[in-house]
Amino acid sequence: MNHEVIDGVPVLWAHAPGPLEAALVFGCGARDESFRTLGVTHLVEHLAMGTLPRLHHEHNASVGLTATEFTCSGRPEQVVDFLDLVCRALSALPLERIEQEAGVLAAEGGRAADPVTGELLSHRYGVQGVGLAAYTGPGPDRIPLEAVRETLARHFHTGNAVLVLTGPPPTGLHLPLPTGQRPQRDATQPVLHPNASWYQENVPSPGLALHGDLDDDALFLAVEVLSNRLRETVRHQHGLSYDIGRDSVFVGPGQGERTLVLDAREGQEQRVAELLWAETVRLARDGMSQEELAEELAAAREALQDPRSTPFELREAAAEMLFGGEYRDAATRLDSLTRVTPDQARQALAGALHTALLVVPCGTEPDVRQPDGTPLPKYSCDTDRQLPTHARTFRPPLLARLFSANARRIRLAVDDSGLWMHQPDGTLCHVRYDEVVGVEVDGDNRVVLGRNTCYIPLLSDLFPDAAPAVAAIDAAVPESLRYPTSALRPTD
Repeated sequence: MNHEVIDGVPVLWAHAPGPLEAALVFGCGARDESFRTLGVTHLVEHLAMGTLPRLHHEHNASVGLTATEFTCSGRPEQVVDFLDLVCRALSALPLERIEQEAGVLAAEGGRAADPVTGELLSHRYGVQGVGLAAYTGPGPDRIPLEAVRETLARHFHTGNAVLVLTGPPPTGLHLPLPTGQRPQRDATQPVLHPNASWYQENVPSPGLALHGDLDDDALFLAVEVLSNRLRETVRHQHGLSYDIGRDSVFVGPGQGERTLVLDAREGQEQRVAELLWAETVRLARDGMSQEELAEELAAAREALQDPRSTPFELREAAAEMLFGGEYRDAATRLDSLTRVTPDQARQALAGALHTALLVVPCGTEPDVRQPDGTPLPKYSCDTDRQLPTHARTFRPPLLARLFSANARRIRLAVDDSGLWMHQPDGTLCHVRYDEVVGVEVDGDNRVVLGRNTCYIPLLSDLFPDAAPAVAAIDAAVPESLRYPTSALRPTD
């Protein structure tokens, strides 16, 4: 791998078969946003790509949780022209097209992660950083213009970019980006729920998240063995699932999440969740054979030595450069992997099991137990606490309470520090004003979302006498966090 600098931008390149491929990678994504500005990086990408003329070679752009990429492949002169156009667009973004591109974003409807992974990240970290993956935000038409300008200035410059190429830099290559300093990323995102538990959420299928060191080769191999076991058990033996998705999510130096997501045949979600958890516990408790480990080593060797892996390796090196890590080349990683023993892999998984989050679709009640046989704790919102006696309380109308048991159970309480809602199922949601990440405004209605993932709908039909509560919210929550209901999304 070769390293150069062009116009202040680091350039990594290595020879690979096929046409010249380029990826201009910026170290920013959805995790760098807030709930209030969610989608702003994607909007910047659309505005830049929208300035390009019709091009007759492969090109694209994407925004993930941690990185934004502008990619193309073709003849050297086509790559040069594409990169020049993108850099010039980012230097003078056509902000007058925000309304049109917001509409395009609404039509696209993309997210930074699949729904199950997004929900696991949100539960682990709350509505911030990588936890934003579960949300779509207030709507593309509610992204403030100032947020677009701030994102451009903070992230889209020479100090936060790396160019990767599958060949030497072509003649005439220039990267006319604004200059800037790389953002500080030396902090690991705080964890909201660190301990093992299972919970229900509106997801299509079960999923598992393990917190740990993404550079831990023993844990990597353990998860690979687990994935293969699940494929044999859940798919081939029981015929309950087609796909087993794996992902790794970087959250800070030396820390991240490894996730497993299994789709499930309709009506079999509980059984799939039980098999997922049982295989994980069995592997963490009993370990794996040397043959199983050798099989995963052979798969890793095949992938790392494949010449077609060069673009992936270049992106890995770019990510380490952008986020302050240390890139290990394929030979170094293979050498490290071959030193892992079956017991080391088992111990790594057993340690990560203490952090395991198992999410299942709503209505699913799996029988899941820890290695010692005790039930895995089920997470739910607080059911023991009561509404504060000093707070002002609101209830649904008398007629609603006469005909609905749910209405009789609901309570809303508001004081100077925040608001509470007692739900029909007995849980108590609480959002402090200083933890509010967004308030949707629709006439007299307010929907309040907290960093802890609790949301409280203060609706006039539900609480017709709650005007004082609305006034308290509007007075306590900064105007920058309040926004009108999006015109680009159907009312729910």
